Amino acid sequence: MTVGSRLNPLLTLEYMRNESENKYFDRKSGKIRMADLGPHISAFANADGGTLVIGISDDKRILEGINSCGENKINEFINAPKECCRPMPRYREEFIDIINDDGNPDKLLLLHIEASTDHVIRTSNDRTYLRIGDKSKEMLGENLRNLEYEKGSRHFEDEINEYAEFDDLDDELINAYKKRIGAEDVDTHQVLSARGFIIRRGDREYLTNAAVLLFAKNILKFNMNCRIRFIRIDGRQMQVGDKYNVIKDKSIDEPILRLVDAAKSFITDQLRVFTRQDRESGRFIESPEYPEFPWYEGIINAVAHRDYAASGLFIKVSMYDDRLEIESPGRFPNIITADNIMYTRFSRNKTISRVMTEFEWVRELNEGVKKIYSDMDEAGLPEPEYIETPNTVRLILRNNIDERTAYRTKALNGALNEALNEALNEEEQTIIKIVSQVPQATQREIADKTGFSRAKVQRIMKKLIDNKIIMREGSKKSGVWKIVNHSDM
Repeated sequence: MTVGSRLNPLLTLEYMRNESENKYFDRKSGKIRMADLGPHISAFANADGGTLVIGISDDKRILEGINSCGENKINEFINAPKECCRPMPRYREEFIDIINDDGNPDKLLLLHIEASTDHVIRTSNDRTYLRIGDKSKEMLGENLRNLEYEKGSRHFEDEINEYAEFDDLDDELINAYKKRIGAEDVDTHQVLSARGFIIRRGDREYLTNAAVLLFAKNILKFNMNCRIRFIRIDGRQMQVGDKYNVIKDKSIDEPILRLVDAAKSFITDQLRVFTRQDRESGRFIESPEYPEFPWYEGIINAVAHRDYAASGLFIKVSMYDDRLEIESPGRFPNIITADNIMYTRFSRNKTISRVMTEFEWVRELNEGVKKIYSDMDEAGLPEPEYIETPNTVRLILRNNIDERTAYRTKALNGALNEALNEALNEEEQTIIKIVSQVPQATQREIADKTGFSRAKVQRIMKKLIDNKIIMREGSKKSGVWKIVNHSDM
């Protein structure tokens, strides 16, 4: 029978004695002082949890056991999380019977420390640690603040902004907000104070970061990260060097109350509209590449729930041929995961989310996320994907480009010989389809419909003309495109 932990089967006696210490496991001699366990308990609790094994020396890995420590010290070890940390993390103790290296019956004590999701766990002398690799490292300065933001014990939006003055706020935005909450006739200072946007420190009043993020005239003056960057990529993967394929790169820098609408307006113009022929009526039907609600709600959620304390990070919207990705700074807040996001609600930025709810952007009870899924399903598109990376959360919306390509190929066979059609690449087929449906289309209109650049459309069409696949009849302004008859090929 294998000797080991019943709570964590990975921790066999062989593993605990011979494996190197890591992010989730540390061994300590029974000779250690109780107070010296505090940093390791704090570190595990502030990271992803872990186990302290007491009774194996951490230098020579001698199987000492803890019986020789005496009952009082063993009780001290058991109570170490209570006595050495504030607040006390959740944990469980476990004893494992062993034979020590002297050949005597003995036991090990395992302290299984759970990860703290909503508190920073400090030692009794008010120091904070984090488990990084196999080390318990003290958190100081900016690292400590970031940890506090992540655990929710400090909120960036509620901190004072030492540099912003009341004149830096946009009266138009504030008046729009007052109208939303039914306070048009109330003094602005009174409204901002009542809603927590003004904080007094000593004899001076300060605006909060939330006030600046929501209402600033010039957001770049105070926060370089309140931004949505839109990138359009020609293809399914981003290339570098001489194959660099970014064809649109736009940064939208606005306070939150303008950012959402500005992003919606710009991105709407970038999304493609696809045309297909209805089999019954024979009419051509236009449908959007993606339903509006899923991508718009994805952007709203990113703006409302992103980590605004994340230095140097901004919301990024990347449009590929086959998908749209919305990447938001910060990991999922608190109890949210990719698995429960449809039915679990938690806001990292409660003040900002409240204001966005009052502007009827943010939806309560997670109905917005549910509708993202349902609208994609109704459009016959793949299920949305949420992916959490070490620093961001990414929403992926996929289109049906492969299905459309197959349908387009079938439709084109009516105009082109099948063998010739198979020789055309996807981009050439796209343009053939458009000119067959809209013969009078200009190159600019073709570029708008495909999402290709003008230069790319010109290059592809020149190749099609040179290969005698299409031709132009009439003038540039009033002429039409014609597909050359290849039925005899």
